Amino acid sequence: MWKQFLSKLPRKSSASGDSGQCSNGTGIQRTASLGSVPPSRPASAIRRMSSAVFPSSVVAGIEPLVSFKDVPNSEKQNLFVSKLSLCCVVFDFSDPNKSSVEKDIKRQALLDLIEFVESTSARFSEAAIAACARMCAINLFRAFPPNYRSGSSGGGEGDEDEPMFDPAWCHLQLVYELLLKFIGSSSLDAKVGKKHFDHSFIVKLLNLLDSEDPRERDCLKTILHRIYGKFMVHRPSIRKAVSNIFYQFVFETDRHNGIAELLEVFGSVISGFALPLKEEHKIFLWRVLIPLHKPKSVGLYLQQLTYCVTQFLEKDPKLASSIIVGLLKYWPITNCQKEVMFLSEIEEILESTSQAEFQKCMVPLFRRIAHCITSSHFQVAERALFVWNNDHIVSLIAQNRQVIMPLIVPALEHNIQNHWNQAVLNLTLNVKKMFSEMDQDLISSCLAKYKEDEEKRVSLEVKRKLTWEKLESAAAFQPVTGHTAVLVGHQPSANMIATLI
Repeated sequence: MWKQFLSKLPRKSSASGDSGQCSNGTGIQRTASLGSVPPSRPASAIRRMSSAVFPSSVVAGIEPLVSFKDVPNSEKQNLFVSKLSLCCVVFDFSDPNKSSVEKDIKRQALLDLIEFVESTSARFSEAAIAACARMCAINLFRAFPPNYRSGSSGGGEGDEDEPMFDPAWCHLQLVYELLLKFIGSSSLDAKVGKKHFDHSFIVKLLNLLDSEDPRERDCLKTILHRIYGKFMVHRPSIRKAVSNIFYQFVFETDRHNGIAELLEVFGSVISGFALPLKEEHKIFLWRVLIPLHKPKSVGLYLQQLTYCVTQFLEKDPKLASSIIVGLLKYWPITNCQKEVMFLSEIEEILESTSQAEFQKCMVPLFRRIAHCITSSHFQVAERALFVWNNDHIVSLIAQNRQVIMPLIVPALEHNIQNHWNQAVLNLTLNVKKMFSEMDQDLISSCLAKYKEDEEKRVSLEVKRKLTWEKLESAAAFQPVTGHTAVLVGHQPSANMIATLI
């Protein structure tokens, strides 16, 4: 029976669209099982994770399925359902040589299904929709093995581990491609489809974004965007489910592989929000997007996060001050690379900030920038001084120089007198010159105030030092009893003892 069935299947050498890598026009790149591996890297060097544990099935009882070209149009929907049932059999790819013939049969059936969905113009029946949803669920929804999670270092920016590729990708990729084309097909009635591609299905799909395989996350990103556009009734529940993933990442696990992909999807979602913004959307900004700056791995998704934040600003410029105050709340203290990223994002936000919103947050903002200017880490100081290269920000500073100059000038003078890096010194002098050209009288008064404060600071420091010396001298002459700590220091002078007495 198998010989008769296999004789009807096309040979491997025939053009089936899976040799090498080719674009299928849907956003998913169809590859061979090792398609995403760079040519220079030998296949044996690839780190593979074991696919999620599936029970191996036996396909001996499945009847051979004919080609769609060999049946009348009235029977094509039934054949579609039959092929979907065939593809519900899931194989174990931990052993590449196990059930190789059956795996090829399933792969060919998936290719036939994709071709049929692309070419058909007839409406899919509810039975076909249900069968497609069931087949995708059986193949895609799986629990990752425990060792898959334990090997992660938390997704830090310095994590240079190679991604792990699922050995079952040659089947998973085709299932994802079929799902994408099926959801996007004009033959799918959204009113019927929403019953089978329901909230539970979408939540399980979202959970797959924690996959270590970047190819799978890329497919999921495209499919989720298509589902969000197709089923409007599911949009609130999708936003809620995504928010829950972000909450868990920020406040509990500090680890998730798909944050960048989720933010990329939401970047286009935010751009489609209607005006005025709903309170729900503003809450998403304040409770989700702003706290996403907290994790140490923010560098992995900062580009997508910044895009989402700036999309909110484009929708409602009045949000600028609250966004800046939120960033100051999560400002890094000990991570200099993260501080440089925050300064870059602040500059991008300020480019879209109006005068009124700028005035609401300029005092705490420029206190923080002044602190960055005096940082001993030259990249932080340099990035903070680069802010003055932005014409819009310089314009905002010039209009509010009476408030900003007294905050920044002391930091500039401190750099000129103390900073070790020549590039930072040159930038500091340039900013000081810019301030002088902006308002010579104001900067002169700021410099005079700085010198006065420095004199007071030095005087207080000397006084504090003398006080401690007196205390040390007094303690040196106290009798030692029990477990009293003994201070070993220099011998006190006669004048000091007389003063204390």
